[in-house]
Amino acid sequence: MTVKESKHRRGDPGFRRASIAMFAAGVSTFALLYATQPLMPLLSHDFRVSAAESTLTLALSTIMIAVGLLPAGWLADSWGRARVMQLSLFSSSALGLVTAAAPSFEVLLAIRALEGLALAGVPAVAMTYLTEEIHPQSLGSSIGLYIGGNAIGGMAGRLIAGALAEHGSWRLALLVIGALSFVCALGFARLVPASRHHQRRRFEGRRALASLSVHLHDAGQVRLDLIAALLMGTFVAIYNAIAFRLQAPPYRLGQTATAAIFLVYPIGSLASATAGRAADRFGRPRVLPAAVAIALSGVALTALHPLALLVIGVAVLTAGFFASHSIASSWVGRRARSDPAQAAALYLLAYYTGSSVGGPLGGAAWEAGGWTDVMTFGGLLLAAALFIALRLRAVPPLATTTPSGARPQSTLPAGVAT
Repeated sequence: MTVKESKHRRGDPGFRRASIAMFAAGVSTFALLYATQPLMPLLSHDFRVSAAESTLTLALSTIMIAVGLLPAGWLADSWGRARVMQLSLFSSSALGLVTAAAPSFEVLLAIRALEGLALAGVPAVAMTYLTEEIHPQSLGSSIGLYIGGNAIGGMAGRLIAGALAEHGSWRLALLVIGALSFVCALGFARLVPASRHHQRRRFEGRRALASLSVHLHDAGQVRLDLIAALLMGTFVAIYNAIAFRLQAPPYRLGQTATAAIFLVYPIGSLASATAGRAADRFGRPRVLPAAVAIALSGVALTALHPLALLVIGVAVLTAGFFASHSIASSWVGRRARSDPAQAAALYLLAYYTGSSVGGPLGGAAWEAGGWTDVMTFGGLLLAAALFIALRLRAVPPLATTTPSGARPQSTLPAGVAT
C-alpha cells in the first residue's frame, strides 16, 4: 500500500474522527480568542480604562499568536502535530477559565497574552496535519470542516459571551467560554488519530532561516502578507468599534443585541467559497482586487445612520474580507517555492500582527473622532490593500519546477502570477 493509499478517505472511521477533532479544535481556538470582543465596553466600564485600552484584551492575544506560530510549527516538526495541538487546546482552555477570576485589568491582559501564545499551536499546525493524514481526494471536505469550526467558534464565542454578560457578568461569560473550550479539548484528545505520515525531524536553525529568506525575497509573497495585515487590521478595528457605536446614542442596544451583529459571519463563509470558485475561473490577480473593493464599499456603507443600513455595511465588509482572505491565503501556498507550511505561517504572522495593531488604533480612532475616524482609518487601510492587490498583477509567475521540489505548472493564463 502506498503512502497516499494509506491516508484517511471520506467515509473511513479515521477520516470522521480527524474531521470532527479538527472541527472541535477550531471551535475552541476561535471561541477563546474572540470572547472578549463584544465585552470591550463592559471591560472599559468595570476597569475604568479607555476604549483603546480595552481592545488590548484581543490585541495582545493575537500578537502572541503571531509570535508563537513559527516556534509552534518547529516544535511540531520534532514533537508531533497532534501532541502540539492537544497541548495548545488544554493550556489555552485552562487559561480561559482563569481569565474569569482576573482581579485587575493588568492581570487580565497578562493572562490573555499567555492565552494567545498557547493558542498558536492549532493554527500553526492544523492545515499541515490534515494535508499529511487525509487523502488528497478527501482533503477539501476535512479542511472545510476545520474552517467551519473556526467560523462557528468565532461567532459562537462572541454571541455566547455577549448574552451571558448581559444577563450575568463578563466573568460568567469568560468562565463559560473557557469551560466550552475545555470540553472541545477533551473531544479532540479522544478523537484525533495519531500522525502516521509525519516524519519527525530535529530543529535546524540554519535550514529554517534559509527557508524564511526564500519566502521573504519573493515580492509576491511579501505583498500577499501585507494585504493580510491590512485586511485584518481593518476588520478587527471595525468590529471592535462597532460594539461601542451600537451601545451609544442613538442606538443604545443591549449587550445581546450588540453581539448579534456577528450573525453576519455565515455571509463571509459563503463569500469565501464563491470567491474561490471565481478565482479558479478568472484568476486570483483579477478577483482579489474586486474582493478588496467590496470590503471597502462595506466600510463606506457604515457611514449611513439607519441601523439596517449599518448592518448591511458590516455584512458587505465581512463578505469582502472573507473573500479577500480566502484568495490571498490560497495564493500563498501556490507561490511557495519550498516549505509551504512556513509560507503559510508567515502569512498568518502578518494577519495576526495586523489584528494586533489595527484593533487598538481603531479604538483610539473611536475616542478621537467617533465612527467617522474609525471609518476613515479602515478605509485608508483597505485603499492601501487595493493598491497592493492591483500591483500583484505585475508580479511574474514563479518557475514551474525546482530541483528540491517539483511544482506543477500554473494553469492560469500566461503572464498571470501564481
